[in-house]
Formats: sequence, C-alpha cells, structure tokens
Amino acid sequence: MTANGPVDGARASIGVIGGSGLYELFEAGTADEFDVETPFGATSSPISIGTMAGRRVAFLTRHGRAHSVAPHRINHRANLWALRSLGVRAVVSSSAVGGLHPDYAPGTFVVTDQLIDRTWGRADTFFEDEVQHLSFADPFDPVLRSVAIRAIAELDVPRRTTGTCVVIQGPRFSTRAESVWLRNAGGHTINMTMTPEVPLAAELGIGTVNLSFVTDADAGLAPEPTEVGDGVETSEPVTHGMVMERLAQANQVIVRAIGAIVAGIPDDYTPRGLVPAAASASILAVRP
Repeated sequence: MTANGPVDGARASIGVIGGSGLYELFEAGTADEFDVETPFGATSSPISIGTMAGRRVAFLTRHGRAHSVAPHRINHRANLWALRSLGVRAVVSSSAVGGLHPDYAPGTFVVTDQLIDRTWGRADTFFEDEVQHLSFADPFDPVLRSVAIRAIAELDVPRRTTGTCVVIQGPRFSTRAESVWLRNAGGHTINMTMTPEVPLAAELGIGTVNLSFVTDADAGLAPEPTEVGDGVETSEPVTHGMVMERLAQANQVIVRAIGAIVAGIPDDYTPRGLVPAAASASILAVRP
C-alpha cells in the first residue's frame, strides 16, 4: 500500500536500515509493506513494518532488495524522511565494512563511534534554504551505542566497541595506497554509505546506532603482489562477490544481533536534539 505520511498500521518508533546482504528482516507474511511517498523522491525499497523482539519495527534496505542501488545513488533523504514520517525516532543500521586496521579483522562486529567523510556530490542536508549547523562531534547516539555494546557482548563473536569508519564515494573499492593512507589517517574500517545517512537522520531528530560487520581486509592490508618464478602472483583483493559470500555466512548472527539491540532500546528513549526541534519539524511538514 502507499502512504503519504502516517496511515493506519504504518507506525513504528524503531527503524532498521539493512546494508549489503540484509534484504529481508521479517518472515514472509508477518509484516505490512508500504510505499511511502516523500518530498525527496522514492525510497530505496518499500518499508516493511512488523514485530521484532516484541517491538514494532520499520525495515528498509538501503541498496534495494535486489542490490540494485549503488552507494552513490542511494536517496538517503527519502529513506530517512519516510522512516521519520512513520514515527521512527531510533534507527539501527547494519553495514558491511572493510577492515583498515589489523585489530578489525574479517568476522569482527563493530559498534561504530566515529566517521571520516570522504564522499562528494551527495545530498547531505535537508536544510538547503536556511542555515542549520548540525552538532556532530559524536555522530552516533550514546544511549543506543550502550544498548548495542551490551547486546553484542552476549554473542560469541569477535567484537570491537569503538571504531572510526572512513566513508568513501564508491562504487569502486580502494587502491592499496588509498587504504594505507586512510588507515594512517585514523580509520579502522571503510564503507560507502554511512554518510550522509547518519547526519541526515540527526537533522530529523532520529538517533542512530551502527552495527558493522567486517567482511574483508580491504586493499591496504592484503598481501602485496609477490614474484613467483617467471611470473607475478597477486593476492586476492576485495571483491563484491567475496563481500556478499561472507555476509551470507554471517546473516543469521547479524539478524540476531539487530534483534538484541532492538529489544534493549528503552521504551522512553528520546533522541538528542542536535538541531532545533522546530527545524526538524519544518522538514517533516513538507508534503510530497
């Protein structure tokens, strides 16, 4: 069904944004699906609203259900406006990331706490006709991060409770030189989608927490090409196929972790006000 803002049954206070490999959250037939019209165009996918861990949850997959939306083409403004129009105040996002640092090896779960934005040309604010300076020193909500840290502590998985993610433009992966440079700049993981998703959520008064899964060692930590006989043997660099294969293997654990985070979000959770509430309301009041 189509929703132009809230309609009966289309309400949820918690949202989940699925990254690469996470295209369904609810069992077939257990959720309602909505095409939410927004002033910013179409969302990446229809929004499913169902029950997870006893809570009403709105789910959207940022790359589309067939992974048809490239990182630089994601309509983050539409995605976040649609979720907020349905009542969402807390977003749990999943991300596939590369590991830039030896301590962030493939298979590690990371509760990201910092970002370095290396993207360009993306629609990265709702406030195009007025000045609103987003307070963004700590991008992710501390209450939600505490919930996530407790949740993954219960899982028997390698984990890091902090991590700086470098967000690159994509859709190509990094060169070896770029990976080394970004690691030296302080990056622990690398991704193509966390910005402008996280700051846009903050502009609408939505708190976010990110659970990243390290799928690969990126290019910088992969072994250098080595001489073998008369030829050159090259190490296997990160590929999309490799990422998707590892995400498929970890899917059940990722979903279980998201469910544990959702269950732990306080009933009275209130996001931080990083821009004036009236400014956020003025964006939400715009009709398609």
